[in-house]
Amino acid sequence: MTVLTDLGEAVRRGGEFRAGGTDLMGRRAAGPHVDLRGLPDMSGVTWQPDGSVRIGALTTVARLTRDARLAAAHPCLTLTAAGLATPQIREVATVGGNLLQRNRCAYFRNPAFSCHQDGGDHCPARAGLAPNAAILDTGPCVAPHPSSLAVALLACDASAETHDRDAFPIADLYGDGSDPSRDHLLSPGEILLSVVLPPPAPGERAAYHRAIGRSEAEWPLVEAVARLVVDDGRITFARVAAGGVARVPVRLPEVEEALLAGEPLERAAGLATARCAPAARNPYKLALLAGTVLEVLERATGTGESR
Repeated sequence: MTVLTDLGEAVRRGGEFRAGGTDLMGRRAAGPHVDLRGLPDMSGVTWQPDGSVRIGALTTVARLTRDARLAAAHPCLTLTAAGLATPQIREVATVGGNLLQRNRCAYFRNPAFSCHQDGGDHCPARAGLAPNAAILDTGPCVAPHPSSLAVALLACDASAETHDRDAFPIADLYGDGSDPSRDHLLSPGEILLSVVLPPPAPGERAAYHRAIGRSEAEWPLVEAVARLVVDDGRITFARVAAGGVARVPVRLPEVEEALLAGEPLERAAGLATARCAPAARNPYKLALLAGTVLEVLERATGTGESR
């Protein structure tokens, strides 16, 4: 593995880029690998005069959880970061690595199978044992997107920056999920430099929750984040996003519109499943998604009791 300190040389070398390495080690990726940790100006949290904030792609997830100013301005991001993995992994895993990691589908990661992700022409998970598969069907592949930070950044209206592109919406990093061969849409050799969050909405409050199969350190079956502004008991600003349910992190506009229209939280949360079409083995995710969204709405508004 080559460790480089020059961005241009990293681009020219090619191969698979490595940051914290937690995904590469999990996949036992063959390489060649180019270690990005020596590149300058790609880590840290930098505040701009207008209140926006730039977070370098090599910033560790743990750094996000310890930044008091970031927690005050963008609690949905720091709460999401604190819910990831284990403390040990958070110390190593990076923002960029979390955003660009490969999916966790058991068929993709098993060399005995072939699928769209490794050059095959079908998705074995569709007819196989895949109870964790996507319930929002956007294309041939049904592996849920693995990035929790992407869900929070989507709710934050964040942008991404690469070495050869100025800021573009974080949603454009993933597209609509119709390409079954890719977990993100960066070009080969394109390096993610940073993400940029705009100034927070005045008075915003937020919540994050993941539904997992054990008490901690587990990939979410469903996760959701909410950013709300509540004025005199009425929701005047709403951003709600979910993960674990589609090939890409998704905003839930049906939920947002219902909240702004003054609908009860439970009714608004129920609309999270409006576009879902589960497979035979995962209809349980419908109730789990609605319940997870209701959980973050209740936490963000300070109503009800946390489950």
